[in-house]
Amino acid sequence: MSLAPQCMPPGAAAAPIRSPCLHSHLTTSSVRHLFPKPNHNRLHDKNFKNSRSCIMPQGEYIEEFQKRSGKRLDHDERKRKREAREVHKRSSISQSMHGHKAKLLHAKRYSEKVEMKKRIREHEKKDVKTKSTADDGSGALPTYLLDREKENKAKALSSALKEKRKEKAGKYSVPLPKVRGIAEDEVFKVMKTGKRKQKAWKRMVTKATFVPENFTRKPVKMERFIRPMGLRVKKANITHPELQATFQLPIIGVKKNPQSPMYTQLGVLTKGTVIEVNVSELGLVTTGGKVVWAKYAQVTNNPELDGCVNGVLLV
Repeated sequence: MSLAPQCMPPGAAAAPIRSPCLHSHLTTSSVRHLFPKPNHNRLHDKNFKNSRSCIMPQGEYIEEFQKRSGKRLDHDERKRKREAREVHKRSSISQSMHGHKAKLLHAKRYSEKVEMKKRIREHEKKDVKTKSTADDGSGALPTYLLDREKENKAKALSSALKEKRKEKAGKYSVPLPKVRGIAEDEVFKVMKTGKRKQKAWKRMVTKATFVPENFTRKPVKMERFIRPMGLRVKKANITHPELQATFQLPIIGVKKNPQSPMYTQLGVLTKGTVIEVNVSELGLVTTGGKVVWAKYAQVTNNPELDGCVNGVLLV
């Protein structure tokens, strides 16, 4: 049998070789469920809205974008106009709303107005001039001073009181007045990143740290300082110097790290760090009868070596 191609008349096109159809048995009705029609009205679907409302952003993306790229030139103007329109929008909503929703809205607006009036009254009190009476405990006044009335500004009085409070608060005798300086290489470990591990701008903290509950972690590519979960501390063993008893108290924040302000911002806990602890469990009361919620304490050990934070309460 000859394998030479068969002769074809000139100008005739070769018929394409077709493979047998694998889905020839499928009809239009049977294929329809494989390719569902897109639902363009899903944004109006109540269940879809509820499912989307629980999704919250896990990073401060808007702030990060504004840091990198800046804001529009008319950002402030648009913001001002939006705030100016908001008043009219709120007014129209409160007038048109009725029923149970209206009751809730008016109750909320009432509480907001009460709070606003309180603030205005407090600000007005600052600039009020109070006239001091002649009987101020300094004895009888001479006749030529009886007609004069001393005027005391409430603002000056309040500022003087605040200064006194600051002076009183600043007088702490800390258990460790001097501490050893710590090098940056001892606190931070260089993290190599990138495809070739050539970028070395990330740092991992090797000391115990305190991270607050409301902390929002930055995106991984923007995160400069890494605080490991294993070195994060939430509670401290605080000793009361007068009671001679030790309590495990939750840490509220790091007030000051004597090594560096950056360590204070990162919440690094080293020897000599002043921290704020919650002392509501101790039941401490001020001279005025108010409950003391928080007090300062100083760390007296090396937390990264001991595995716990020990400190002395500053009384």
